[in-house]
Amino acid sequence: MTVDEPGEELGEELGEEPELIEVRLTVHPQYQGWRLDRFIKARIPRLSRSRIQQMIRAQQELQGVCLRPSGRVRGGEEICLLRPRPHEPDVPREFEVLHADGQLMAIDKPAGLPVHATARFHRNTLTYLLRQRFGEPCPTLAHRLDRETSGLMLLGQTREAGVALKALFRERRVHKRYLALVHGRPEPSEGVVDLPLGPDVASGIRVKMGVTPGGFPARTRYRVLESRGEFSLVEAFPETGRQHQIRAHLGALGAPLVGDKLYGPDPSLFLEFVETGWSESLRSRLLLPRHALHAADASFPHPATGAPTSLTCELPPDIRRFWETTGNATSFS
Repeated sequence: MTVDEPGEELGEELGEEPELIEVRLTVHPQYQGWRLDRFIKARIPRLSRSRIQQMIRAQQELQGVCLRPSGRVRGGEEICLLRPRPHEPDVPREFEVLHADGQLMAIDKPAGLPVHATARFHRNTLTYLLRQRFGEPCPTLAHRLDRETSGLMLLGQTREAGVALKALFRERRVHKRYLALVHGRPEPSEGVVDLPLGPDVASGIRVKMGVTPGGFPARTRYRVLESRGEFSLVEAFPETGRQHQIRAHLGALGAPLVGDKLYGPDPSLFLEFVETGWSESLRSRLLLPRHALHAADASFPHPATGAPTSLTCELPPDIRRFWETTGNATSFS
């Protein structure tokens, strides 16, 4: 397997998984004369200096090439590095096709399945499974969902439909509705959260977003459908598409999602999960092993015909069971 950019899998083979992953990094002009270790750090910032040193030293054994961390890179050359294929965490690999008409496809993405390749996931991703299931050219995704978010995703089955569908998202002509289980009851029970979002630097968690005065404009409409005891079922309509927007906005209302490790009332839960993984202690406090957010439906002009189109995706069993038995919610996993 070849990785052309950090975290982006090209994955040309769909058969046996290779033991080694090939990482190719092009030396752009601004990196001319840089030390090799410094160049790799600039291109793959998530790698620590010690990990980079180990990777460079390993090339002698993996491909018979002796590289030095202090060696200088040249503009225009391509650096090829090999590394052992990492073990990927298990994820749900089955997804249902809800609609397909030769131009537009809609699928039900299960919670826990990453959409794109990351440092931890390469083949256990939706993009890889799409190629494996449909071959090339495979349907192209027009948007993304967080790994733990379930529900409706739209794809183009032709290149032209894919381009048109992405344009509809850019123009905000795709109107999405999400369902969320939250702690408490948002007040007021119906309204708009119009709060800018940006990186939550104060939290020390790189992936977390927060309400920031100088952040990007973000707007979410919401409505409480029903409340039961300490929980509420809320529908949310994002009018912008910021990272973690619904989760951050509902958290800002004091109604974080059930199971949300990042935007819940106790920020230490996320760090505990990163360090120890899922545990009985976390289960008793989070109630669900994933945040309870589901992409329920979308309405938009059809990317090929322009006809008004609406598609729906039913609530998955884990959220439905929790809501139906909310008085005994802690018994679910």
